[in-house]
Amino acid sequence: MLNAQMFIRRYVLYVRLDGELDQHTVENLRIKVCELIDKYRIRFLVLNFEKLEFMDSSGIGFIIGRFQRLRKVNGSIILCSINEQVKRIVMLSGLSKICVIKKDEEDVNNYLGVINEEVC
Repeated sequence: MLNAQMFIRRYVLYVRLDGELDQHTVENLRIKVCELIDKYRIRFLVLNFEKLEFMDSSGIGFIIGRFQRLRKVNGSIILCSINEQVKRIVMLSGLSKICVIKKDEEDVNNYLGVINEEVC
């Protein structure tokens, strides 16, 4: 099971993941994230992994797909609050080479220059 809390600040979509990002949960997340990217012209996708317990190759594929999509608009993916369970997967999969990695959402906001103004 996966719960995803999403909100937008300016051109940044924040997604806080809680549970498991796998072949059974990734499709609903992909659909919702793609809708928000298109509707709000998102340039940066922030994935908060603090409460993510597990991620398989489907989750890695989801991230790579969003990376390719955002790269077309000079955007990127930022991973933050990576727990030990997921850190190894991020490093071994090569996601650390295509994604920016930050300590937490406050660090992300400082990096992007985004203030606390939520759109939705």
